[in-house]
Amino acid sequence: MIDVCLLGTGGTMPLPERALTSLLIRFNGKNLLVDCGEGTQVMIRKSGFSLNKIDAILITHFHADHISGIVGLLLSMAKCERTEQIEIIGGKGIESVVRSLCVIAGDLPFEIKYREIESPRQSFKINDLRVETLLLNHSVPCYGYAFHLDRIGKFMPQKAAELGIDPRLWGKLQSGQSVESNGIVCTPDMVLGQPRNGLKITYCTDTRPTPELNDFAKDSDLFICEGMYAEDDKLEKAAVNKHMMFREAAEAAKNANVKKLWLTHFSPSIKDPDEYAEFARSLFENTTIPHDLELETLKYTD
Repeated sequence: MIDVCLLGTGGTMPLPERALTSLLIRFNGKNLLVDCGEGTQVMIRKSGFSLNKIDAILITHFHADHISGIVGLLLSMAKCERTEQIEIIGGKGIESVVRSLCVIAGDLPFEIKYREIESPRQSFKINDLRVETLLLNHSVPCYGYAFHLDRIGKFMPQKAAELGIDPRLWGKLQSGQSVESNGIVCTPDMVLGQPRNGLKITYCTDTRPTPELNDFAKDSDLFICEGMYAEDDKLEKAAVNKHMMFREAAEAAKNANVKKLWLTHFSPSIKDPDEYAEFARSLFENTTIPHDLELETLKYTD
C-alpha cells in the first residue's frame, strides 16, 4: 500500500488558508517528498509525518513556489539531528540551484546526493518504487512524475515443494531473488504466478495539456494534476502562463482512464476551489478538490 498526503494545494504564493503545493508519499517504510515550496517543513509537522524520515526529495521545476522551501526544510532536518544521507532529484542544474539556495544554511550534518534528470522520459528506482519522468509543457523545464509500486505474482508453495526447494529459501524467491537448492538454481518465475495489479500515482504540475500526458498517467490509481484556473475566461491566461484549467485536467484524467483525480496548485484568485468542482466533474466524475493535508491510503486490488 501507499500513503499519499497532499501537504499544500496553493500555487504561486502561500495564503493563510492554503500552503504551497507539495506531496508526501510513504511506502514500505520509505518517504518521498515531491516539491518543496515555502513553509513545507511546517506542513510536514502538521501532517504527523517525520522530517527525519524523508529519504528523497523530487523537484518538478525551479520556480520558487516549488523549491524555495528546501533550505528551510534541510535546516529543520539538521535541527532534528538528522545524519542520514538524503537524495534530491530534479532537472538539469538541480545541484547548483540547491547549493545556491543553501548558501545561508552553512554546513549540514548530513550528505546530499543529487540525481539529475537527463532526458524527457526517464525511469529509475527508489528502493521498491519505480519512478518515471515526463517533460511537461511549462515556461521552464518541468517534469511530471509517475510512481509505480509493482507487485509480483502470488507465491505457489506447492510448486516450490514439487521442485524440492528448501522451505528456508522460499522467502528469497518471494522477494524476487534466485536461489540454489539441492544443486538446482531456481528463479522466481518458477514458483510465482502472473504479476498482479500494483499501484500507480501520477503527479503533474505545472503544464499545459500534452498528448504524452495521456499515456504517462494511463491507468493511474491516483492522478494529481494542477488546476490553476477554473472559469473559462481564464483560458487565455492559462495558455500564456503555461498552466492548466480544471476542465483540461479532468479531460486528461478521462483520456488516461485514471481511477481518481486530485486537483491542486490553485490560483490565489480562487478563494474557494470547491465552488468550481463541477467544471471538472462534468467531464470526470471522480474528481476531488483536496484541501491542505488531504490524506489517502491506496491499497492493492486483486
